[in-house]
Amino acid sequence: MSTEGAGFSLSGKTAVVTGANTGIGQAIAVALSRAGARVVCAGRSPIDGTREMIGHDHAGVLSITADLSTPGDHARIVEETLSWAGAVDILVNNAGIIRRNDAIDFTEEDWDAVVDTNLKSAFFLSQAVAREMIPRGSGKIINIASLLSFQGGIRVASYTASKSGLAGLTKLLANEWAGKGINVNAIAPGYVATNNTEALRNDPERYKAILDRIPAGRWAQPSDIAGAAVFLASPAADYVHGITLPVDGGWLAR
Repeated sequence: MSTEGAGFSLSGKTAVVTGANTGIGQAIAVALSRAGARVVCAGRSPIDGTREMIGHDHAGVLSITADLSTPGDHARIVEETLSWAGAVDILVNNAGIIRRNDAIDFTEEDWDAVVDTNLKSAFFLSQAVAREMIPRGSGKIINIASLLSFQGGIRVASYTASKSGLAGLTKLLANEWAGKGINVNAIAPGYVATNNTEALRNDPERYKAILDRIPAGRWAQPSDIAGAAVFLASPAADYVHGITLPVDGGWLAR
């Protein structure tokens, strides 16, 4: 069965993906492109590797350099996307950072940096995009949450707070915007081999403890998350609103 026949085609759509230079964001950007979408990669870092992975269709990729923690950049991302493609059909709020320290020693600086990037920016970019989607009566917003949207974790106070908040924000926005034609959902990746988890993977005891709990028997690769993003961005998910979908190798079922 073709993806178009199954309702998974993104042909003619334009997607904005934040933090698409590496890891999960990069994999999602590539998958959305392969499903037919034009892709706007927004963030601080160059996306040369992402362009190379997408391949020949570089005309279908736009890079916007932006500081997502700066409110003024959210409107600019939308404006530049509209100038390039005429619409914003899909937003993937993927950009995120993590800071690790015992809660008793956690600093205000590390709290603000993580919450501003992971939660505040996702809200205000969603708001800016929704102002363009609502008059058209359609759009897809996908937030990249975490297993720590469901669990507490250790030594990542601001990350847990931001990802728990993002799951709640997903429900709030779905409640307000579902009737306006906008689907707001989230994906909660399990343990994925990315820059954010390098410290865990370099700790033999933590790495083994995590691996031993994953029913699938392996850590995820970024590409494991991309299929869920294509689904939630596609017409196949038109009646899906307000969920946080775990893609975790069975971690939460354990």
